[in-house]
Amino acid sequence: MGIVDDALERADQEAFTREPPRSLKARINFLMKQLRTTKAVAREIGVSQRSVERYIKGERKHPPKAVSDRIDRAVRSRWQPRVRRRRQQQAADATGITVETRARFGYTAPVGTTDDGRMRRLTVHLPPPYARRLFDAQQQGADDARLRDIVAEGLQEIYFKDGGRRAQDLEVELTDVDYFDVSY
Repeated sequence: MGIVDDALERADQEAFTREPPRSLKARINFLMKQLRTTKAVAREIGVSQRSVERYIKGERKHPPKAVSDRIDRAVRSRWQPRVRRRRQQQAADATGITVETRARFGYTAPVGTTDDGRMRRLTVHLPPPYARRLFDAQQQGADDARLRDIVAEGLQEIYFKDGGRRAQDLEVELTDVDYFDVSY
């Protein structure tokens, strides 16, 4: 996962109407319902099939921190899919998304103007078409570079070009991302 993918995942998790299971046994049982076999759960969280069986029986209650984090990530990524889809649909159709970032923005600009990239902190609301493109690209498995390009294009059109009122020949590139967050 990349920076944009992680930010979209965090924004999805803000929509949860109920908290995911807390105990290890409940989390493993939830994953079992989703993935159906101990082998699939073991592959997902990076442990042996026998370890999963021990977690289910309650014989093992405290996995290593790295395994616990992978279990948490696996559960949260599958928790309340309809709530996530509904919230994404609303953002893609009506509300749009808000992007907050601190990154280096590089420019391709006409001769006689500066094209030196510089760090900026921006909070920009992108309209629904950009949200739809971002969600569609994420669902199709686009890499982080493609997702960044979509965000950069949105920032270019909305913030830098001010909806077509200035800087017509400006091309913006999002590089050296220090911080990136999305909300919708």
